[in-house]
Amino acid sequence: MTDDRYEPGPTEPDRGYADFEFERRFFVRDLPAELRDAPALIVQNYFLADGGYALRVRVQAGDVDADLTAGTDPAELLRAHADAIDFAAVTVKGPAIGGTRYEAERELDPTVGVELVRRGGAPVVKVRYAAWLGADGWSIDVFGGANHPLVVAECERSGPVTGLQIPDFCVTEITDDRRFSNESLAMEPYSGWATDFAAELAHDGPRFRQDFGPNTHLRL
Repeated sequence: MTDDRYEPGPTEPDRGYADFEFERRFFVRDLPAELRDAPALIVQNYFLADGGYALRVRVQAGDVDADLTAGTDPAELLRAHADAIDFAAVTVKGPAIGGTRYEAERELDPTVGVELVRRGGAPVVKVRYAAWLGADGWSIDVFGGANHPLVVAECERSGPVTGLQIPDFCVTEITDDRRFSNESLAMEPYSGWATDFAAELAHDGPRFRQDFGPNTHLRL
């Protein structure tokens, strides 16, 4: 099962890649209001995050569109929506290389998942929106707490993400920028280096990988 529970569509046959995920990720500055649809509240804790390896427990509540801010407390949010939790999983991840990453996931009883998240680890809280844009399903994560106001969009497929139509709200590609991985955000939240990243982006300009085949830009 993939990070956002997105299943391959009819144009994406299962190529037998088993426990590997394929995705490309993008920094978003302004998410169009019309894409804030199909929300899911996610609270997750990282019990290990070291050198790209991670052990994570996640709980998720579908159809919960929480208003996340810099002051959002993951524990309080979990208490407020505990009855709505309808999915939980423990996931083991390996380092991401070129948009490919090992990921093995085991679904948990939601009650057990909630208790694990409550009891330890470094937390990340976000609302995930799902949208079909161009030829692909996309997930857009809006973070709260210490990672507010970060927004990240990702396209995930059952095989390498080549020839991608990139929506115009994507500012720059962060596929292999480990700072933006969720386990890195748990340990070193975005709020601590957002100013440095903004200066870096202003100096270097946006970048989009060209080694996955030709990109096209999708105007919404």
